[in-house]
Amino acid sequence: MNPYTVLAVIAIYFIVIYSISYISSRKVDNAGFFVGNRQSSWYVVAFAMISSSISGITFISVPGMVAEKSFSYLQMNLGFVVGQLTIAFVLVPLFYRMNVVSIYEYLENRFGMSSYKTGAWFFFISKMLGASVRLFLVCVVLQLLVFEPLHIHFIFNVLFTIGLVWLYTFQGGVKTLIWTDTLKSVCLIVSLGLCIYFLASSLNYTPVTMVSSIFNHKYSQMFFFDDVNDKRFFFKQFLAGIFVMIAMTGLDQDMMQRNLSCKNSKDSQKNMVISVISQFFIIVLFLMLGVLAYTFAELNGITFEKSDQLFPKIATGGYFPMIVGILFIIGLISAAYSAAGSALTALTTSFTIDILGATRKNGEAGVKRIRMATHVGMTVVMGLVIIIFEALNKTSVVDAVYILASYTYGPILGMFAFGILNKSKIKDRYIPYIAIAAPILCYILDKNSIEWFNGYQFSYELLIMNASFVYIGMWFIKKR
Repeated sequence: MNPYTVLAVIAIYFIVIYSISYISSRKVDNAGFFVGNRQSSWYVVAFAMISSSISGITFISVPGMVAEKSFSYLQMNLGFVVGQLTIAFVLVPLFYRMNVVSIYEYLENRFGMSSYKTGAWFFFISKMLGASVRLFLVCVVLQLLVFEPLHIHFIFNVLFTIGLVWLYTFQGGVKTLIWTDTLKSVCLIVSLGLCIYFLASSLNYTPVTMVSSIFNHKYSQMFFFDDVNDKRFFFKQFLAGIFVMIAMTGLDQDMMQRNLSCKNSKDSQKNMVISVISQFFIIVLFLMLGVLAYTFAELNGITFEKSDQLFPKIATGGYFPMIVGILFIIGLISAAYSAAGSALTALTTSFTIDILGATRKNGEAGVKRIRMATHVGMTVVMGLVIIIFEALNKTSVVDAVYILASYTYGPILGMFAFGILNKSKIKDRYIPYIAIAAPILCYILDKNSIEWFNGYQFSYELLIMNASFVYIGMWFIKKR
């Protein structure tokens, strides 16, 4: 696909997005940036959450992963549904009742300042790494399609990509994101549906034969109950899905600031139930797309080095009309820039409120000045992390995201679990040591699990173990 065509598609897309951003961000104050003034309609937030929950990783890696993991990812997604319901009916009422702007304020009210700062710092590390890895994948695709043919170095690719994200989020924050994410959800769903249509047509499938072919394919196995040592084992995936959802959505400032922008807790609950059901069926479509893509690649002798290259290579390789490549680019940037933009807003919110404590010391004008400087700083750090990850990455990007989450979200999950399930006070000053020790213990166990536990391999359930270590540690430092 011509690199100038790709750049033109991106330019037109961002002109539309920036126009929406400009209109929605007029007269936005700090409350509008942080929580959208809590005036968002629940059905708008529910639709917007589709694009914020489905990143560029989903768009590229999920279709590619079916060869190795079949449809086992749906086991984890069933856990996501249970986890989302837990968030909706346990955490959402709690956060609304406390009227928090940053959800980590709960930790200060429950335990003390050390817990509050520890939770905020772990969120900062988690979100920065996770968002950077997601945006890294977009940079890789843009490098392949645009910058490499034009002989431009990867660093300039990163500057271009991160600059676009900063441009449409620096002013309006959450209030802007709700409306831009709504447009992105439309683009993502339309592009996904049309890509499936063109692939199925090229394989001479009718809707009935397409569904039959996909679900009779060797890659379509969904449930794995046979081998507990297999990373695809059902209960590993399902339980991990529950706790990953609770940690990466319910205890994540990025995702919760949208849910907390609804008018009340009831509306927020409606949004969360509708959005998680929608997301489940969209993941099914991505996996179906993966089977169609592999079938097409086998019939046409298409080769690729990594599974993440499958869909980009087919969509933009000239095998279909140009509209397919354009749809792929629109779907990719819709998913990827949405996740990156919301992460940048959340990082700015948390760092400004939780770590710098700006709202405790400054008026509206002072908070805005600090917030905007922080936003620039977060953009620079994210760009640096992407460049570092490009030099170090040796695994699937989906795996990288969930592996990182297992280590960094575990302490947050453990602290919130102890606060909600246990009424005891703790010796707050020891929390940072426990939060650092738990991931280290998990790493040691993970590296030695095959030898120590008769061939057992940990998967994403490391997150549960990590949180358990923190919970146990907090039990030992509780005040008698």
